[in-house]
Formats: sequence, structure tokens, C-alpha cells
Amino acid sequence: MIDTRVLTGAALDAALDDVAALRITVFRDWPYLYDGDLDYERRYMESYRNSDGAVLVGAFDGPRLIGAATGTPMKDHADDFAAAFAGTDINLDTVFYCAESVLLADYRGRGIGHRFFDLREEHARTLGFSHAAFCGVIRPEEHPLRPATYRPLDAFWRKRGYGPLAGVIAEFRWKDVDQAEETAKRLQFWMREL
Repeated sequence: MIDTRVLTGAALDAALDDVAALRITVFRDWPYLYDGDLDYERRYMESYRNSDGAVLVGAFDGPRLIGAATGTPMKDHADDFAAAFAGTDINLDTVFYCAESVLLADYRGRGIGHRFFDLREEHARTLGFSHAAFCGVIRPEEHPLRPATYRPLDAFWRKRGYGPLAGVIAEFRWKDVDQAEETAKRLQFWMREL
């Protein structure tokens, strides 16, 4: 049985290196193709230590962390996402950002992804947020590394009440597994009312 729970304080701190390793493993696959490194990931994980409203949901198979989902108030990412939300009337102070959900492939299809969203959304409501949002990378259909068996998560996200925000696209840079240099990636924002 998989134990999925919110981690805070010392338990959150203790899990961050394992979350960093999960991010490297899971995001290496399609559609992210992220060629990550532990030093960058450790720096990135600091944002969860530094945000009073952050949440880390861990999924454990015994003592082993096999999945994790994170979130913070959107305002903690205002610099990163300001351009994406420019021109909208969305008040970022009302939005909770559901950042990554990473789960080892052998554990998918067991309802853990729903549990990740349930616990982050519950956390966001407790903090008084009225909306939750996340973003997903946009890749071309004809990308040479796209697996023939790939099934987009759009139906899962829509079932949870999320919808894409027209024109709200973030841009980030990272190195793909098949590239020598970082390149810009576009990420589509999705949002729902809590």
C-alpha cells in the first residue's frame, strides 16, 4: 500500500534531495526531456524551504519516496510568471501554483496523481486561495523523441476541473537530453476555481 501524505518541517527538509532525484528521473522522459543535475535541483528545492505557504506531498512505498508533488502561492513565483499573466485580469494573490507532480512509472495508474492534487488543493483552500493553477510543456506532435504510446494528460486535468488559460504561456530554458545547449520551452497554464 502506498502512503501519500503532506510533509512539513523536518520531514520536508529530509525529503528534498529525494524529490530532486525524482525530478531528474521523471522529467528526463517525454514530454520534458530534461537533462537535469542535482546541484541545480537542490537550489530549486530551496524555494520550498523559503515559502511559508509551500506544500510537499510525498508518496512512499515503505520508506522509499516514489513520487512527490509540490506547490506554493503563485506570488512566490511572480517574477517567473509575470510575463505569462501580463494582459490578464487574474490576481496572482488568489492563485496557488501546483508545481511539479513526479511519480515513478511503475506506480502510475493507481490514483496517486489524484491524491497529489487533492492534498495540494486542500492545502491551498486552507490558506484561503480561490484558484489553483499549473503549467505543462508544449511539444510539437511531430517531435522525433515523442513515444508512439504517449497519452497526454489533458483528459485527467479536465476531469479534475482544470482548463487551459488562453494565451497564458510561460517560457523557461533547460537542456534537453538530446541537445548540447539549453533551449527555450513554452509551457501552457491551466487553472480551476477551488
